[in-house]
Formats: sequence, C-alpha cells, structure tokens
Amino acid sequence: MTMRTTFLMQTFVLKRKRLIPGDRQVSPTSSGAMKRAEAIAVRIPGTAALQIVGDDETGELEGAIILGRYDEVPDDFAESLQAA
Repeated sequence: MTMRTTFLMQTFVLKRKRLIPGDRQVSPTSSGAMKRAEAIAVRIPGTAALQIVGDDETGELEGAIILGRYDEVPDDFAESLQAA
C-alpha cells in the first residue's frame, strides 16, 4: 500500500447560471497549485487548489483538502470532496 499525494488546480465555469467543474491541472507542489489557481481565476469564474491523498495501488482516496479558493467556488464543493 503506497500512499501518494497529488496537488491540483480545479477550475469552475458557468453553465446555465450554475458553477460546474471545468478543467483540472496537476501541479508538483502545493504552492504551485495555489499560484496557478490564483492566476487563472482572473480569467474565469473561479478556481480551487486541492491536495488529494490516495492509495497508488488500489486508487482509493484517503482524503482531499482544499488549499485555496479563488473567486467563485460552489458552496457544496467541500462536501462533494468528502463524499468522493
């Protein structure tokens, strides 16, 4: 069982007046994910920087942490991460 930590930036776009997840990009570091999310947030409705910990062999998620939220992010985004 090998645990792996992944940092990523998740975008959010407006579709039918609702924020929905858009593209995501993996980053090698937490600060890189936060900087990328902050920079992209000026061009789109919102972004979030995330830290995902999961088992590399089985693919099971151990946990997800929101490192930063920039501009508009859905209110239920944190709850949806915990349910995943």
